[in-house]
Amino acid sequence: MADSIFRADLFADQTIIVTGGGTGIGRAIARELAALGAFVVLAARKEEHLLAVHAEISAAGGRSLVHVCNIRDEAQVKDLFATVLEQRPRIDGLVNNAGGQFLSPAEHISRNGWHAVVETNLTGTFLMCREAYNCSLSQHGGAVVNIVSEMWRGFPGMAHSGAARAGVVNLTQTLAVEWARSGVRVNAVAPGLIHSSGLDQYGEAMRPLIDQMVQYLPAKRMGSEGEVAAAVVFLLSPAASYISGATLRVDGASSLWRHAWEIDDHDAAPPPWPGYGSELQP
Repeated sequence: MADSIFRADLFADQTIIVTGGGTGIGRAIARELAALGAFVVLAARKEEHLLAVHAEISAAGGRSLVHVCNIRDEAQVKDLFATVLEQRPRIDGLVNNAGGQFLSPAEHISRNGWHAVVETNLTGTFLMCREAYNCSLSQHGGAVVNIVSEMWRGFPGMAHSGAARAGVVNLTQTLAVEWARSGVRVNAVAPGLIHSSGLDQYGEAMRPLIDQMVQYLPAKRMGSEGEVAAAVVFLLSPAASYISGATLRVDGASSLWRHAWEIDDHDAAPPPWPGYGSELQP
């Protein structure tokens, strides 16, 4: 396991849940937290991925627990927290990393497709936050970090995910205010284009487009899973004790300068409207 820039015992004996902890960014977050002393609860739908990360953490001397959970299922979410609290005295942190989406122009997204993405990314995040607060954080305080995405100027090609992630940003801000009375901080991290196993789901056909997108990024490279994990660790740490309701962009300034959606040549725009008193004729 690579060395962390953070102090080795930063999260000693703390219990932190990481959803989507079996692959990609979630795996990187879970491994670093474990290396910093946390007891990490790995939650996701596919047990084989969770077991692989559990083995990696154990081999590095860390501690973790595997629990299969579909965050869209309220009963499974409740069971997750009940199981954790049977073994651990409290929950100190939650990283809502689980999510999912697929590429599609908005006009081709079915109702079921829309519903599945919104339920996973928005409703699932809410259920996890609510249960974490009601079961433990309301009594002891703690920190929540929600993983969203770089969708600040819309999300062409993923309207469902952009809408859901924007909802999570607003939820983050709301919970930061409502739960401040309990000593709970709620923040978000918005990764840009990250070199992660998550890109594999889009297939080889997308590789040329992804490579092209990299050329338009101000940093001229993708980010790494480790760079996202470091941002999450910071927001969970005491160094961020006065940060709540914020969304930290880990995108190399790509949210400020992006070219990711080609606009076909067309003449479909309405003619200019002259306005009252203008000499311009429509």
